[in-house]
Amino acid sequence: MSDPKSDPMPDPMPDPAISIQAKSHSTAADTSESFQDILSQYEQSHSHKPEEGNKGREAIVVALTADSILLDIGFKSEGILPLTALPRGETVKPGDKLLVSVKGRDPEGYYAVSLGKISRPTDWASLEKAFTEKTAIVGTVMAAVKGGLSVDVGVRAFMPASRSGARDAAEMEKLVGQEVRCRITKLDVTEEDVVVDRRVITEEEERATRERRYAEIKEGDTIQGVVRSLAEYGAFVDIGGVDGLLHVAEISWSRIAKPADVLSVGQQIEARVLKVDHDKRRISLGLRQLQPHPWDQVADKYNTGERVRGAVTRLTDFGAFVELEAGVEGLIHISEMSWGKKVRKTSDAVKVGETVDVVILGVNLPERRISLGLKQALGDPWADAEQKFAVGTVVEGPVTSLAKFGAFVQLTDGIEGMIHIGDISEEKRISHPQEVLKLGQLVKAQVLEVDREKRRVRLGIKQMAPSSLDEYIAEHKEGDVVSGRMLEVSGGQARVELGEGVQATCRMVEDAPAKKEEKPAAAKSADLSSLSSMLQQRWKSGASPVSARPDASSAGQVRSFRISRLDPATKKIELELAKQA
Repeated sequence: MSDPKSDPMPDPMPDPAISIQAKSHSTAADTSESFQDILSQYEQSHSHKPEEGNKGREAIVVALTADSILLDIGFKSEGILPLTALPRGETVKPGDKLLVSVKGRDPEGYYAVSLGKISRPTDWASLEKAFTEKTAIVGTVMAAVKGGLSVDVGVRAFMPASRSGARDAAEMEKLVGQEVRCRITKLDVTEEDVVVDRRVITEEEERATRERRYAEIKEGDTIQGVVRSLAEYGAFVDIGGVDGLLHVAEISWSRIAKPADVLSVGQQIEARVLKVDHDKRRISLGLRQLQPHPWDQVADKYNTGERVRGAVTRLTDFGAFVELEAGVEGLIHISEMSWGKKVRKTSDAVKVGETVDVVILGVNLPERRISLGLKQALGDPWADAEQKFAVGTVVEGPVTSLAKFGAFVQLTDGIEGMIHIGDISEEKRISHPQEVLKLGQLVKAQVLEVDREKRRVRLGIKQMAPSSLDEYIAEHKEGDVVSGRMLEVSGGQARVELGEGVQATCRMVEDAPAKKEEKPAAAKSADLSSLSSMLQQRWKSGASPVSARPDASSAGQVRSFRISRLDPATKKIELELAKQA
């Protein structure tokens, strides 16, 4: 059996790297000779120099990416060709054949190729032709020098750092040893001075890429992209050589404060093309359009009259918007914020970020609008107003506003009462409520009227002061017999004066008239004057007058009455004629 170190068994398809390792165990002389052969074979199989002369290489399109074409060029690695290298309007598909030139390998291991032949100058004449025609040439970066790069373009050329296309010194160092495409910007044959520019080539390629992408992208397309940068108003997304703007409002159906809350630089996303402005070279993108629209479920989830909860998102002069769920907002109109006094600023009722309970007043699906009510969620204070503020009840509250015709008093949240100027004071006549009242003053008043339909409560202050009527009512009771003078008789009912400022009503049921002797006119006049003074003394006593009963009831007569009803709350007195003995 032979020694494996001195006589290794050859593989059917030897790997040069493995062969080199195996040969290292041989003698020095054998190693030197075999290493040279193996290294030569390895270089021939793994190194591919740029195509020389006018020769090209036929390549087959393998696949397409957003900005490049992958080609089978007959090597172990694919070739890569920028899409911008294709003539305007020309397209390719997998399986198509192209004639390309190999320029060398890129950092990722692919072979950089160009369509057809890329010129590599060989003498000053070819350099002069390239300079005159402003064509692109291929050069090899030899070293980083002061102020730029040294490039071999057949002769030594200088590339300024500002024209290298590199952003910093580190990127410039990475270019050393690579083949680059550039353009001659200065040529002095006598001085053998050549200056080249790589940046102008890359900028032209970028412009061509943008033009092609703007022509390719259509509104409604769904595309892939990478977030390149973030701003307060949106995100810029690289969509294959051009940037699209993803506005913050188009990121999510829910309202977000800033793009950084949901996106990050370098993140790959899928977006919808919303608009392409070819004149301004702007592309608008949307992310939320690829998600189900929340309004599609609104009809099943929200009904008029339901009580819901949401967060206040923004305020306007006419109301506040409330987010019920992501992408679904409703509006509380300023008139639906309070049962009480008119809300002048929405910020007086709600704040941004505040969670509120509201009632759905209406849902408009075609216009995607929901009307909300804040005051409805608090309950209608007028529902039991007639019970809480019954006529005759004494209430207390602060004066909220003054007008020429009266003053408004806060009774409870959502209910104000109005005191008419004529019901403020009994003692004096006033021309404006501010002569007696002031804003914020706590006053007591009596409820005179409650109208639930019109949402109105009428109050009176002067009714609180004791009057002759109050005193009369306090001193009498139902069934008492009193004297009074009939002021008016009409329709079977009479209005009777019982005293100064004291009036009552009497339902008239006459007794049969009795005959009486006629008295002289002078006697009648004396009787009337004496009756007047007598009534002043006997009104409160309730005693009947001494004079004889008249034949029939008429205005001006003094009669005896019995109190049939006495209502202190409404201050009403009802009478009936007292029967004569």
